Amino acid sequence: MSAHLLARRLRPVDLYLVDGVLAVVLGAALCAYAALESPLHGGVREPVWVSVLVGLVIGLPVAVRRRWPVAVSVAVSLTAAAAIATGVIPNFAAAAPAVAIGLAFYTLAVATPAWRSLPCAAAGLVVVSVALALTDDDLWTRTGAVLYGTVMIAPAWLLGWSIRERRALAARQSEHLVRQAATEERLRVARELHDVVAHTMSLIVVKAAVANHVAESDPAEARDALRVIEATGRTALTDVRRVLGALREGTAYAPAPGLDALPGLADQAAIGGVAVRVDVRHDAPDVAVPESVGLAAYRIVQEALTNVVKHAAPAACQATVTVASDEVRVEVTDDGRRPVRMAGEGHGLTGMRERVALHGGEFSAGPRSAGGFVVTARLPYRAVAA
Repeated sequence: MSAHLLARRLRPVDLYLVDGVLAVVLGAALCAYAALESPLHGGVREPVWVSVLVGLVIGLPVAVRRRWPVAVSVAVSLTAAAAIATGVIPNFAAAAPAVAIGLAFYTLAVATPAWRSLPCAAAGLVVVSVALALTDDDLWTRTGAVLYGTVMIAPAWLLGWSIRERRALAARQSEHLVRQAATEERLRVARELHDVVAHTMSLIVVKAAVANHVAESDPAEARDALRVIEATGRTALTDVRRVLGALREGTAYAPAPGLDALPGLADQAAIGGVAVRVDVRHDAPDVAVPESVGLAAYRIVQEALTNVVKHAAPAACQATVTVASDEVRVEVTDDGRRPVRMAGEGHGLTGMRERVALHGGEFSAGPRSAGGFVVTARLPYRAVAA
């Protein structure tokens, strides 16, 4: 329990409680005790109640230093300077108010911007240095007063300023990471939706064209085409709900498709006039492929088959997926003809390339020398026992 309490982040009420204890210790103990000290070479010998009152006025504002950092720093430095200059607190006992001054200016630097806290710290340094210098006319004492005032205020302010800068840097980095994560999530959803919609719409367009062509001459075949369009559309809606459902916390959704769902792609491609043979080879049957890698391989095969349906049907296609102990290799080839792009890539090839890049793999796509088109991808992963 004690270790847990030490590791727990302090709540605001805990911080104010700590400040209250510090204020009592500084005011009632240190500063009041310093005011009760008698000067070495004569001077003011005030009543006891005055010494205690001065100590409390210096120390008690520390209790609200987080609430009003500027007002507390001004009040503590002016009160301490007045007490030292008048001799209520002897110059040899200035270390007691120095603690209260240091806490006040540390909080000031942490809680307020530098352009605001630095002038206050400089003014406090001047006031305290002048008060210390007025206690003696010797030049060395005046020089020492400035040095002593600097030691009171400068380290505390610099520490508070550095902590404020570190917190600001951490906040900027955290905000950058949040924006980066949101961007990556949007890209992931965009890729998923593109793969689902592009693949499904290609099949729907093909079957709609068939239905429109044979609607009068062969109503039965037209109805078959419409049934295929209906089934394909329902599947697409399920996939879209799954992708969008993944964005909502606590929403149940179907598991992402993986290597086991690859045979279903062959049946869908056959609707579009492409004869597909899917060959999944497991060179390492005892190794479980991560879900993200399986999904990437599935989407790459799906997009490659979609391109065959759109650009090369009717054609024959071979999809080979090899599962090794440390990587998944994908190769999709077809013997169809398609127009050659002179420049640039479509969104499908770009999406496949991005999926492979996310896993640190290799991707290539282009025409074959013997005719047709080939898509290859290598998706490395860290092996996990099944």
